Amino acid sequence: MRALVQRVTRASVRLPGDETRRTGRGLLIYLGVGPQDDASVAQKLAEKIAGLRIFPDSEGRFDLSAADVKAEILLISQFTLYADCRKGRRPDFSQAAPPEAARPLYELFGRILESKGFALKTGKFGEHMDVESETDGPINLWLDTAGW
Repeated sequence: MRALVQRVTRASVRLPGDETRRTGRGLLIYLGVGPQDDASVAQKLAEKIAGLRIFPDSEGRFDLSAADVKAEILLISQFTLYADCRKGRRPDFSQAAPPEAARPLYELFGRILESKGFALKTGKFGEHMDVESETDGPINLWLDTAGW
């Protein structure tokens, strides 16, 4: 799995049909699923993200986790995190898991975060969405479970 994690002051996603889902202070997570990923990878990545100490304490040091600050989370499926742009000008997405394998792991990842007490909002898997965020810091982290 690959995740681009952004610390945000707010984030929102507009879905087809103009439904909008919003979060406040917390994390915007773009999640990509690879063909080798399984439930154990989803569990490890969710635990890693929940425990990352990327929020400031009273002295401004990165010492608090998303769990510590009761962060809200917006989770967006993002197969393009597996884009291979080494050849030509059109990205190759063949390293991403097919939708029928990726969707259950994306949904499981969200359920794991919810089970940890996070207020979770999600995009809609496989749909075009408009995502808006205000990055806090800016703090952007790239996590790739390959080799974990």
